[in-house]
Amino acid sequence: MRCDSHVHVVGPLDRYPQVAERTYLADVATLKQLESVSATRAFSRFVIVQPSFYGTDNSVLLESLDALAGRGRGIVVINPETTSARMLSSMAGHGVCGLRLNLYSPVREKPPLPEQFSAVAEIAQALKWHIEVIAPLRVLADNAVFLRSSRTPVVIDHYGLHGPSVPDQAEGRALLDLLSMSHVWIKLSAPYRVSPDPLATKPNPAWLSAILEVAPDRCVWGSDWPHTPPHEAQMGGGVLGAYRSLRYEALVDDFMAALGARELTERILSENPTRLYGFE
Repeated sequence: MRCDSHVHVVGPLDRYPQVAERTYLADVATLKQLESVSATRAFSRFVIVQPSFYGTDNSVLLESLDALAGRGRGIVVINPETTSARMLSSMAGHGVCGLRLNLYSPVREKPPLPEQFSAVAEIAQALKWHIEVIAPLRVLADNAVFLRSSRTPVVIDHYGLHGPSVPDQAEGRALLDLLSMSHVWIKLSAPYRVSPDPLATKPNPAWLSAILEVAPDRCVWGSDWPHTPPHEAQMGGGVLGAYRSLRYEALVDDFMAALGARELTERILSENPTRLYGFE
């Protein structure tokens, strides 16, 4: 069964308030809409990731997991100082299997990666969850030694947000060395986040090849639906941010074309996420 390993679900503002310090107002993006656009490419499993504009209120995510009835997994954001063991256990029962650290979205000044990671590492380890990190390549490279030593599985978002860097530069080599570790995974998701074209649907060939060379069994694919607006297009918390105008089918088809091999496609779309997220 194919799995889209990186999506967001957004509910109506009157029922699901967004945090005051958000950088744009997110429009509704429902689970039903997601299932509709992905059905043409036979996706039936989804990993719902907590977006920055909901802070630590994971209500939409948890309700969506219930609606998926075993076909979903969740990556939540928590306050490790206030989230109780009972709440964590309840989240696991809904299908949560990971904690997200965001060092990318421009909401506020963020603590360094090691500080954020260490604050949740014991929680993740006790629950047998992983820690998902969204951070620019520079931050990942600067903290590669720290992440290599993690006793908890690490999942890196969006091709490592490599931007204009190339794999054989120092930062690129640091990321690839990190990806050679057996506990480190990466999401091959949102090519538009690492391209000068904000509507790019094709992965960067050099980066895709380099990543697959070191971690073919620890790559998963994600659409990043509903395709949040670029940082430079986020005009403040009172302004409705327009999602990028992208076709789900184009993201899937261009990714599969870049892979070429059917066996590799099946591994990344089905087999790898089944292992990482613990699907039956």
